[in-house]
Amino acid sequence: MAAKKKTVEKENTAEVMNDKDHSKSNQKDHSKSHSKDHTKHSARSIHQPEVNIALVGHVDHGKTTLTERLSGKWTDTHSEELKRGITIRLGYADFTIYHCEKCNLLTTKEKCLKCNGVTTSLRKLSLVDAPGHESLMATMLSGAAIVDGALLLVAANEKCPQPQTKEHLMALQISGIKNVVIVQNKIDLATEEEALENYQQIKEFLSKTEFKDAPIVPISARANVNIDMLLEAIQEYIITPVHDLEKDPLMLVARSFDINKPGVKPDKLVGGVLGGTVEHGIFKIGDEIEIVPGYMVEEKNKKIWKPLNTKIVQIFSGGKPVEEIGPGGSMALSTLLDPSIVKSDSLTGSLVGKAGKLPPVHYQLTLDTHLLERVVGSKEETEVKPLAKAEVLMLNVNSAATVGVVIDPSKKNTTCVLKKPVCANIGDRITISRKVGDRFRLIGYGILK
Repeated sequence: MAAKKKTVEKENTAEVMNDKDHSKSNQKDHSKSHSKDHTKHSARSIHQPEVNIALVGHVDHGKTTLTERLSGKWTDTHSEELKRGITIRLGYADFTIYHCEKCNLLTTKEKCLKCNGVTTSLRKLSLVDAPGHESLMATMLSGAAIVDGALLLVAANEKCPQPQTKEHLMALQISGIKNVVIVQNKIDLATEEEALENYQQIKEFLSKTEFKDAPIVPISARANVNIDMLLEAIQEYIITPVHDLEKDPLMLVARSFDINKPGVKPDKLVGGVLGGTVEHGIFKIGDEIEIVPGYMVEEKNKKIWKPLNTKIVQIFSGGKPVEEIGPGGSMALSTLLDPSIVKSDSLTGSLVGKAGKLPPVHYQLTLDTHLLERVVGSKEETEVKPLAKAEVLMLNVNSAATVGVVIDPSKKNTTCVLKKPVCANIGDRITISRKVGDRFRLIGYGILK
């Protein structure tokens, strides 16, 4: 399927602009209106996504195709992604679930596919297309921090589980994501017997995890089969979380970029753009914000990070400019930052909030570690050995990925010195990956002490 080429500006704006703006009226728990009969819906205008949903699963199991089927947007827009046919960075796309009362059918289109009648909008959601390729696990784990639920894709024409299917499910479990729908994709490429056999393999695989009761929906994203049943499962199992709007605002940065085209005149330059998701609180245009850990400077032969302070000049939600933004879906802030500071995702993993109200910056972490029994993701599942002194680990916290060197491997007080500092609160969950062969593999998590 050929992806349409987009201008840099369009691409960047679209990727970022999948947002969250919860006004006070949005605070109600929508799970009631999302009951299976779909007869009631929220009366508010639906312009900001309420929920972030991750699409995870093994490489080439159809995540990006399903994103396009639901949202009409192809998320593999990075030139390297088009060449290799895999998703490298987090791709974003929004879609709205509509209900046709006459046919009692759910769709992502404003007109019913059966009767061509007008539909009622129920909920707007943001999809985060996480990479399935094993070397891109850090991006996937960073993505797991910004989602409320997940769709795990399993190809019906391949044996289940594939290495990344296991690894992604474990990543969801470790990241504390509970609302998961299993999507058995590519049923058009399997016979009925093969599809049923694959279904049993999925059930068997899930039986050993905390997702044993997760619904399994057979679909074909390419042939547009059973998408309405998938939407029913999303409505029933991935409910809108209740967010705290009174807390100080906090945003997790998942992407950062310069949207200026080459050769633009200095007076036409626009500031750097930060894309991600609001955890709690509300950001407004004109707010003075602080970004931590910020930028690196060398003082007395030591690398230290200093916070960046700037102002919000525009907010984007679902591709449209808005005045203010709260939690729910992915979004973007346009700032007065020098575009060179933000280019190529250089601020990914940062936290944004009011000055002095952000979590502390840590140059080393002390963790209470919980390791898995076996390494997930590799073909032969080796036992997880205890952490060793001077071992290099990849650590993911919030949307940040960093590298840490173990200086104290004791289980209750594992201490790591970080190459790049991270911001986190005591009690935050940090995923741990170690180098197995030539790749980093997920081996457990730690709680920050």
